[in-house]
Amino acid sequence: MRIISLHVNGLKKAAEQGLFEWLNEEQADVVCIQNTLDREYKLPDSVLYPDGYNGYFFEGETDDYSGVAIYTRELPKAIMTGLGFPACDFQGRYIQADFEHVSIGSILFPKEDAFHSLEDKLSFQQEFLNHLKKTRRKRRDFIFCGNFEAAHKTIDVANWRQQQDTPGFLLEERAFLDQVFGPVGFVDAFREANFGENQFTYWPNEEARRRNSEGFRFDYQICTPDLRQFVVESKIMKNQIFSNHAPVLVEYEFDDE
Repeated sequence: MRIISLHVNGLKKAAEQGLFEWLNEEQADVVCIQNTLDREYKLPDSVLYPDGYNGYFFEGETDDYSGVAIYTRELPKAIMTGLGFPACDFQGRYIQADFEHVSIGSILFPKEDAFHSLEDKLSFQQEFLNHLKKTRRKRRDFIFCGNFEAAHKTIDVANWRQQQDTPGFLLEERAFLDQVFGPVGFVDAFREANFGENQFTYWPNEEARRRNSEGFRFDYQICTPDLRQFVVESKIMKNQIFSNHAPVLVEYEFDDE
């Protein structure tokens, strides 16, 4: 199963730039999209019903803000939206496709900006952490894909010594990922098959992207531990430009039909 996760910063714009043609070339089975920035009824048919995919969407209550989507080649058994807390559900930050033995979710964490404080972000992290703990008690596997707006380790940030006071690499934010990949027991799927340095998914501008400088690895696929043995490939496609985030591909050597 080939899964691609991508923060598009506008789904219609990404589609106009050839997103779906590229996805078909990559033969992605599941595509997790974040920051669609539109309501479902405003999307053209080419985005709602792209060739080869079934599309599902979850939008926020505010126009032109947030939103997530998931595209699947095989029909899922169920689609779930939201995680049961307002900061996620009112802002359209989570959608999940359930298959026979695995559930795959697309999640968009809040960014520290004029609308969200560090405290808002840390609260969201804690709520999601509580959800992850609940999933570990279920008899199925999970893969959560998305923009977590936090880099975990020094290898995940360019010039990390100079970035320690930068949002996205604060100790408080990184502590959440310590919990996710520590006591809670989830796996950083990307790092199961790719141990390279300078593996970034976000850059503040195009010049930084071209030079692969000032980068952060903000975008993840995290999975339950039983799936780590099936990760056979992972890569960041930094030359495929749809936004200031790069697509993240992880291939799992299993079928779930």
